Amino acid sequence: MSGHFRSIIPERPVNTRVAHVAIPADILADAAIEDHRVFLPQATWDDFERVLAMRGEGSAPRIAYDRGTIEIMSPSSHHERIKSLISRLVEVYCQERDVDFTALGSWTLKEAAKAGGLEPDECYIFGADTSLERPHLAIEVIWTSGGLDKLDLYRRLGVAEVWIWQHARLTPYAMRDDQYRPIATSEVLPGLEPALLARFLEGYETTSAAMRAYRAALSQQPLEQANDLPSRE
Repeated sequence: MSGHFRSIIPERPVNTRVAHVAIPADILADAAIEDHRVFLPQATWDDFERVLAMRGEGSAPRIAYDRGTIEIMSPSSHHERIKSLISRLVEVYCQERDVDFTALGSWTLKEAAKAGGLEPDECYIFGADTSLERPHLAIEVIWTSGGLDKLDLYRRLGVAEVWIWQHARLTPYAMRDDQYRPIATSEVLPGLEPALLARFLEGYETTSAAMRAYRAALSQQPLEQANDLPSRE
């Protein structure tokens, strides 16, 4: 491990607060406008585990690892607003269609054998079984370009469905034959049309107003019980 890493990552994991992670000060300086990222190249899996341990149990900064590169990302307020709004609308759908769900936030998904790990903006398990090793749905907001290829990381980690918001567009992907394909209707939430949900991501001053409007729109649709929820080994 290079001297650069030795100045950032201690030899043994330590429990510390997020603010103690050795990240340049400008990471948080303009966080309300842009996401900020630091990349640590030539990193080992142990380096990744150390950075996670240094960060602790918080959800920020978000940390990812892809075959030798660590990404440390501090999300902007705009990023957080969009991810929260998408998440709340997913939850409105579940409530209106009587779908059990568990929100797992930025659950750290990782697998050393796949040399990959990341933390979604939000993720969900649907149904009563909450013991699964992977979420059914992960939500990823790309507010500032230039990061790791998160979709490929999700593919290698085996997440069934991923929604990516970028450039004011929400694109859902489902896993088919070990590749993600764009879809028009969610496969993990039967009956949910992401295009309809996306209409309520703009034009509302508050999250609660968007939730009320989406709930009203759903009430105008025929009720479809989502009984055929996905299962995972």
